Amino acid sequence: MSECKTPADVLSLMKDEDVKVVDLRFMDFPGLWQHFSIPTSELDEDVFEKGLGFDGSSIRGWQAINESDMIVKPVPETAFIDPYVAAKTIVLICNICDPITGADYTRDPRNIARKAEAYLKSTGLGDTAFFGPEAEFFIFDDIRFDQTQNAGFYFIDSSEGRWNTGREENIDDSGYSRNLGYKPRYKEGYFPVPPTDSMQDIRSEMMLDLINIGVPIECQHHEVATGGQAEIDIRFGPLVAMGDMLLKYKYAIKNVARKHGKTVTFMPKPLFNDNGTGMHTHLSIWKKGENTFAGDGYAGLSQNALYAIGGILQHAPALLAFTNPTTNSYKRLVPGFEAPVNLAYSSRNRSAAVRIPMYSQSAKAKRLEFRCPDPSCNPYIAMSSMLMAAIDGIQNKIDPGQPLDKDIYDLPPEELAKVPTTPGSLREALTSLEKDHEFLLKGDVFTPDVVETWIDYKMTNEVQAIDLRPHPWEFALYYDI
Repeated sequence: MSECKTPADVLSLMKDEDVKVVDLRFMDFPGLWQHFSIPTSELDEDVFEKGLGFDGSSIRGWQAINESDMIVKPVPETAFIDPYVAAKTIVLICNICDPITGADYTRDPRNIARKAEAYLKSTGLGDTAFFGPEAEFFIFDDIRFDQTQNAGFYFIDSSEGRWNTGREENIDDSGYSRNLGYKPRYKEGYFPVPPTDSMQDIRSEMMLDLINIGVPIECQHHEVATGGQAEIDIRFGPLVAMGDMLLKYKYAIKNVARKHGKTVTFMPKPLFNDNGTGMHTHLSIWKKGENTFAGDGYAGLSQNALYAIGGILQHAPALLAFTNPTTNSYKRLVPGFEAPVNLAYSSRNRSAAVRIPMYSQSAKAKRLEFRCPDPSCNPYIAMSSMLMAAIDGIQNKIDPGQPLDKDIYDLPPEELAKVPTTPGSLREALTSLEKDHEFLLKGDVFTPDVVETWIDYKMTNEVQAIDLRPHPWEFALYYDI
């Protein structure tokens, strides 16, 4: 598909492709893509400059009904043809603006990411922050859940699930069952060939669709857990562009799964007692085409890269309110499942929260990998907060301490007790954010209103909502007391 750089390019593409519908998309505050559609006759070059109005009062985390009018302004370079709808449709990702002042809306997540990129340039530390997220997910065959006043349950099923080795499957006309086995063992899904890996074809289709809609892919593979855990890696890119690509990523993956009668979740921990789903995120800061994180220090890093690690580790408890923003996130961040619960750094060591990949000695490849984030996050906000922590580390020369080049899980108890750990719950992370957010306010990237609204929304709609509801395991523990 032709790349668009201007409104005229978009209109030309629409004519060439005989487009019938224009779909305008934007991100709500917690992190779901929203959209509405217009006929092609309603889109002209003026719309890119002046925008179109809509009611923002029903968008989660946005302003009240008495200030509900908002404007969407399409961004030409985000255009792509939607492969999953019947009518020929072009998608345009939009920025959100105030209709009275014309100013960019402070709670628009994409605006936060745009401001983070601008702030980096203003500091002189670099002109581009490259991000490379590794978003994992599960492909299931069935998901059922409900919660009422007197009942609550969830049920997940997968033809790949190890729990189904004894199930009657593929029943023929005579009633005979043929369970063919080949189901990945718990924690052993990384990564056997087919037929044990039954998801190869569907992942390949996802990968090719992503490439066709402008998301560059490096690889795809089965992940560690049983039950269809997968990973498709996006090639690194600048902050705002990567936020856009992650939204396209989730959209394509979910729609390909649905096409095949399957369902995808990016929940961090949908299965008990097997590996959860992370989004290890690689970061480097570049200036005038040179990687500022490359140097002659530890693991081939520059001093600024080490300071950036110091900033991320120091602010990690607050960062996790954005990078791991669900109550379910903290069911993944527990010892024993490769989860990075220890706030330390190391080369090659996946038990540390920050890892320095050592696949290549090239200066261009030098970067840090923050292993805590998971794909339930709002990518614009999560990556912006990571960048702000890294910048703060560089500006304040925050020493990350000594690297921990050993399996942290095997440390003696007295040594392990000295290693700081991630928050144990979303409540703890939000409390940390409340205490530590000044670094986010620099350059007006995050406003106090954004931080306050995030904390209030998450506490009210998620933390307290979960606190009110009995858990199924509580009945096993306490019903007969």
